Amino acid sequence: MPESPGGGDAGAPPQATENENPQTERTAAGPPVLSKNARKKLAKQQRFEAKKAEKKAAAKEQKRKEVERKRKEWEESLAGVSKEEKAKLIESRRNLRKERMEKRSLEKESKRDRLTVARERGQNVVVDLQFSHLMNPNEIHSLVQQIMYCYAVNGRCASPAHLWLTGCEGEMDSALKRIPGIDKWIIEKENRSYIEALSNRKEDLVYLTADSETVLEELDLKKAYVIGGLVDRNRWKGITLKKAEEQGIQTAKLPIGNFMKMSSSQVLTVNQVVEILLKYLETRDWKTSFFAVIPQRKRCQSDSEVNAEDIIIEAEEESEQNDDITSNKKICVEEVPSNS
Repeated sequence: MPESPGGGDAGAPPQATENENPQTERTAAGPPVLSKNARKKLAKQQRFEAKKAEKKAAAKEQKRKEVERKRKEWEESLAGVSKEEKAKLIESRRNLRKERMEKRSLEKESKRDRLTVARERGQNVVVDLQFSHLMNPNEIHSLVQQIMYCYAVNGRCASPAHLWLTGCEGEMDSALKRIPGIDKWIIEKENRSYIEALSNRKEDLVYLTADSETVLEELDLKKAYVIGGLVDRNRWKGITLKKAEEQGIQTAKLPIGNFMKMSSSQVLTVNQVVEILLKYLETRDWKTSFFAVIPQRKRCQSDSEVNAEDIIIEAEEESEQNDDITSNKKICVEEVPSNS
């Protein structure tokens, strides 16, 4: 995972150590001077951004070439036929385009219907966005992309959940408003915390946190499951459990350790947790859900045992997901405005 500027301080100014000269942080007559560690992190982030931009440009060029190739093929196919055959080819192409548009329209309508039903009687899944003050702009951007992916995946499900975004304030709210068409999403978008937004259902709230001692056995439609929207959660270990305990709400952890052993990074993103819940709603099988969603690079043998308390289910920046998220941006736009 590429490091963000600010590293483990979530955008806070770097702390001077005993061996650091304050003059290395700020000069008397000029702007702040970055420490050696901060410069290294900044350089790493700049390399990542440059590589990302290069990859995006290459994809754009590839798409342009593909469009040009298809255009030439079409022109060549028309050049070698009679006027009558040419007219038939053009008419056939128009009909095919019309069919695709009608199919897309039907898919959108079906998606709206499924999400509307989910709003009325589906499984409630809440993403707690009250941690934006602990994240830097890059981490907030990463979390917003994960949210976009959650909505796209949920919309494709035969039996989707009903998603909530709570605590949409400050920088997080501004970042969410930049998502194309979010005002038309069929979700609940609340500036208030989930405790306030669901105050009449406090006993039904269950915060999913790996630090919980309770293992989630199955999903209950009467419950609303809360996922912590916090990128780089390793800097704030135990923060979601502490928050839930202070608020007096239930907690639980996914039973990942019952079915597989994790390797390398033991962190799941917000969208991966949402996908696991969605898959379980479809299959009612945790093992199938975990193996369908958790990347191979993060797991070992399925019959190995692991301490599930080490499995983190909150958000982490996953730059490799950016391509998938970008490809789903258009899917996020709905024509039915949200009631939130």
